Amino acid sequence: MAVSQTVWEVLERRNMELGPPEATGMLTHWRYAKAEDGVVWLVLDRAEESTNTLSEAVIAELDRVISEVQGLSPRALVIRSAKKGGFVAGADIRDFRGVRDAGEVEKRMRRAHEVVDRLAGLPIPTIAVIHGHCLGGGLELALACKHRIAVDGASFGFPEVLLGLHPGLGGTFRLTSLIDPVEAMTMMLTGRTVHTKKAKALGLVDTVVEERHVENAVKAAVSGELKSATGGLRANLLGLGPARRMAAKRMRAETEKKAPRAHYPAPYRLIDLWEEHGGNERNMQRAEIRSFSQLLVGETAQNLMRVFFLREGLKRRGRGESGVKHVHVIGAGTMGGDIAAWCAARGKRVTLTDLEPKAIAAAIGRASAFYDKKLHSSLDRRDALDRLIPDFDGAGVSKADLVIEAVAEKEAVKRKVFEAVAPRMKKNAILATNTSSIPLESLRDGLAFPERFVGLHFFNPVTRMELVEIVGHDEAGEKTLQRANAFCGDISRLPASVKSAPGFLVNRALTPYLVEAFVIFDEGVPKEVIDAAAREFGMPMGPIELADRVGLDICLEVARMLQERLEEPMPDVPEWLVQKVENGETGRKAGKGLYTYDEKGRPKSDEVRVAKKAETPKADAVLADRLVLPMLNTLVRCLREGVVPDEDTADGAMIFGTGFAPFRGGPLHYARSRGTDEIVTKLQQLEEKHGPRFAPDAGWERLKGQEAPS
Repeated sequence: MAVSQTVWEVLERRNMELGPPEATGMLTHWRYAKAEDGVVWLVLDRAEESTNTLSEAVIAELDRVISEVQGLSPRALVIRSAKKGGFVAGADIRDFRGVRDAGEVEKRMRRAHEVVDRLAGLPIPTIAVIHGHCLGGGLELALACKHRIAVDGASFGFPEVLLGLHPGLGGTFRLTSLIDPVEAMTMMLTGRTVHTKKAKALGLVDTVVEERHVENAVKAAVSGELKSATGGLRANLLGLGPARRMAAKRMRAETEKKAPRAHYPAPYRLIDLWEEHGGNERNMQRAEIRSFSQLLVGETAQNLMRVFFLREGLKRRGRGESGVKHVHVIGAGTMGGDIAAWCAARGKRVTLTDLEPKAIAAAIGRASAFYDKKLHSSLDRRDALDRLIPDFDGAGVSKADLVIEAVAEKEAVKRKVFEAVAPRMKKNAILATNTSSIPLESLRDGLAFPERFVGLHFFNPVTRMELVEIVGHDEAGEKTLQRANAFCGDISRLPASVKSAPGFLVNRALTPYLVEAFVIFDEGVPKEVIDAAAREFGMPMGPIELADRVGLDICLEVARMLQERLEEPMPDVPEWLVQKVENGETGRKAGKGLYTYDEKGRPKSDEVRVAKKAETPKADAVLADRLVLPMLNTLVRCLREGVVPDEDTADGAMIFGTGFAPFRGGPLHYARSRGTDEIVTKLQQLEEKHGPRFAPDAGWERLKGQEAPS
């Protein structure tokens, strides 16, 4: 027994090399040990957290640890994470939530920089060993080391721009000094992660090794055999002011295409920093701290931090055990095929069936292309395809833990599917519908187990939209709902609990936005002007383009259903929309809808040019109110009716399900920020001019009396 335990301990140690097992020093979040060769291993294991983040407490302890380690006269220092998931996920933004004093932030950031500068100034080899995610402040910590060793599969990035910020702990000057400055700026401006192969090519890491070779790689770094990369010729060229100014001009032009300056100031502040101070690390450091502090207290960053916490809140609902290992998807169209592909990519065994074998083949082809593009390992791609099983006779239904119906959005068709599959399902399996709007009470009739029936409403495109509406009904079992939420957590999706009602939450709130756009278009306003107004407000795309993306046939079906089943007034569907659908001009999927599309699904270039010319902000605010306020009014109505449990769920669902302008913090948060009295007054003015569909809902009065969510 003793021998086998020793072998197991050796094998377990090899799983993650953390240095000597006996700690020399132990603090709350850090521990360190000096090996026989004089190398000190410093391990970060943040207490009571599943992921390492750099809180102020963690950084303060690092300051103390550096002093203690220096007292050991080490030959070298290795920094490593004890968390299985990765190195460090970034700064702990909880420390800055709600902070409004830029001067106070600047003081705190200077203290943090002093600690990281101490690490960077140590006169010994300092080595960051990085596995899993290394993001934001975590990457800045690694950049302060003289060497970076990546374990195969690690990923690196600066996601601060997604929070309305730029790197603030030295990343702006350390990264642009280490690698090609244009590549460095691209990483920081886009927030995209790079994986080990690209990181090595950029010079971001010195070497990439398997976990079992970490100790040897550390020895190579300590002995001087591991050489660090430099920024190269382009770095030297961009050290000159004229070259930087030219590069910065191009960066601003590219950034403006994705993130308008009026809504997202951070990337432009970053470009200004580099253009003015690139090549002078000390000046750039001072400017970085000041700029970061000013951005942090600004409205955009505070709202985007709110969005971060909305995401975290939805993610928490996805915790727990789903018991779902095998998923059976019925319907291999765009939605069903992509649901199946995503579930297989996230580790589920999936059987995919359809009445039309060609549809299954097409879905497998789309999945293969997606895996080639998004899965970074050939083994991962192979395994995902192995888990995605074409099921031509539907045999998988009897083995699945979860059956997802994703057929045509017609009640009769869906009920026919349920009649066929329900008797064949195994005990305790969940039956889910991907309906986008049909109340579940209409679909559950005749089911022998309504307590195991639930709505799982995914959004298109499935591989990019994070939200899934978990649609309950009065006979759904609590365990079923809990398992459905946990299943979303399993596949890295955000579950939003909503009550069964026509259109549920997202489509019910989105439909007035889209239909109002149709009405405005019917009045003679060019579609390009309508879309430009929505983009100027901050939407990722205009309502006309969005309708084409969703499909005009689906828009028509949902609008008609809501008109029939809801009491609130809605404008009549324009006759031209009916005609377009009847003619097969259903949007991008057909190559033609309200826009015409090329073979890659992009609007034709002449129409794009017209759309750009149409962007006139002064007229946009009037159109934007007409488009957006009906959405806000509907969300308030859904709150009042209990379709959605709270404002945070409503805001999160609209951001992650429709892309509602993230920098505004969510539609209801925007309403509160603008002022509910002002919103109600504007709705009343629109009601007088355009009719009762703009009448303010009674729920606004209750909203006024409630405290805003934090």
